Amino acid sequence: MSTGDAINSNPFADPTLHDDEHNFVQDSTLSVGRNASLTLGTDSLIVLDEGFTRKEPINCCGLIPNKSKTTKAIPFFNILWAELSEFDIVIHYAQLVSKDVVRVAVIQYLVEKPERTRVTTWVSKLLDRAYGESQRNKRIKVLINPYGGKGSAQKWYTRDIEPIFTAARCAVDVERTQFQGHAVEIAEKLDTDAYDVIASCSGDGLPHEVFNGLGKKRDAQRALSDIAVVQLPCGSGNAMSWSLNGTDSNSMAALCIVKGIRTPLDLVSITQGERRTLSFLSQSLGIVAESDLGTENLRWLGSARFTYGFLVRLLRKTIYPCDLAVKVEIGTKAEIKQHCHTQYHSRLSMEERRRVPEQSKPSRSPESEGLPALKYGTIADDLPIGWNLVPYENLGNFYAGNMKYMAPDSPFFSAAFPNDGYLDLVTIDGDIRRSKAVKLMLSVESGKFFDMPEVLYRKITGYRIIPRGQKDGYISIDGERVPFAPFQAEVHHGLGTVLSKNGHVYEGEGISSSGLGE
Repeated sequence: MSTGDAINSNPFADPTLHDDEHNFVQDSTLSVGRNASLTLGTDSLIVLDEGFTRKEPINCCGLIPNKSKTTKAIPFFNILWAELSEFDIVIHYAQLVSKDVVRVAVIQYLVEKPERTRVTTWVSKLLDRAYGESQRNKRIKVLINPYGGKGSAQKWYTRDIEPIFTAARCAVDVERTQFQGHAVEIAEKLDTDAYDVIASCSGDGLPHEVFNGLGKKRDAQRALSDIAVVQLPCGSGNAMSWSLNGTDSNSMAALCIVKGIRTPLDLVSITQGERRTLSFLSQSLGIVAESDLGTENLRWLGSARFTYGFLVRLLRKTIYPCDLAVKVEIGTKAEIKQHCHTQYHSRLSMEERRRVPEQSKPSRSPESEGLPALKYGTIADDLPIGWNLVPYENLGNFYAGNMKYMAPDSPFFSAAFPNDGYLDLVTIDGDIRRSKAVKLMLSVESGKFFDMPEVLYRKITGYRIIPRGQKDGYISIDGERVPFAPFQAEVHHGLGTVLSKNGHVYEGEGISSSGLGE
């Protein structure tokens, strides 16, 4: 049989195609019987099956002709796995069952014996399209906070997450945390050669512990580079998942982790007293810290407790005097917009993104691969050269962020990037008019916060802050309360690793599109 005859024997072939196009279609399309075919499209697997019409429910009294579709498009991103069994081709995928929920579904077709070699090649191409830059068969250490999600974390993992990991052929090891700080111990003792990912079924507190546990290892820099730390959102604060995956849905986040691309993440060393910890998300003093930590008794309100706490303190026009020294790298909004434009339009390899210029690399003792040496020293040292400690008598909000979202619909740090080597700092006076303060709060969700004149937004590599005028108060590091005492921060370019949807930028609209355009 000639090539043309073979094509003409396929009832789904397009007779208008030329020979080269025929060959392309043959390579991309798999006929599975005379009634169905599977085609590798531009961004989806196209399933054409006349049997779909027979699976649709009978319409009104059976009198109106059924117009159900015979095709189904499955985005490559949703393809979890494909394989050739003894007799069938089997494809597992994540099917969207509601706006933000996916469930594992399967399509399966009989394959004739003479076609098995060709089908094997086609399956390989499908998996290449489905995973692209992402690693397949990830080895995942899952940590479940049994108190996360008001005690529902275990149930959500079993119902929403585990089936997706299983269908994607991930190797999974599950452990439940027993007490606060347990994840630090688990991560510190973890065999980093045995896993690719540590996934926390929790809020943002467990990833904070994991980063710090890896940071305690003798080979901390290698561990932080080799192991991707991710979040399966099961808490009241899911900023990590919103920033990296654009969702707080358990099942959608699980899919994003299966397909996630390894991405270097800047981490921040915090020194306070004799202690050094790592921060991956944010540090705050002032109204944001109090709105979070000062409303722990209102957790039953969910994310609404932050709004309540903010409004209460707003009406009081509370100020938080301090002394502040900042190592500013990009100091104006116009320059930050230019920086964002450059970041959005330059995609380097992971190693290039992780690489630090020689002149800015921290010193490191040759006998140890622990955490990088502190370029600016600790809070107990003299103020670094070039830093100026300035009194800030009317501080209302000090907020430094490393990720874009701090809560759903709250992109406080819209100019943040995973690994640009900077921390984004927002400071706002506490004695501005209440009407302006309310507009500031509303502008976060609308995406106008960055451009508000009352917002001082800078990109920095370090700071020192010394609270004054209060015996006690709230300081938040990654949403966790620390002593109300002076502390110092320093950015480490690309020290950590996470998984993100695109391997380059955070999810959501950024400054570039609203600032300089394309």
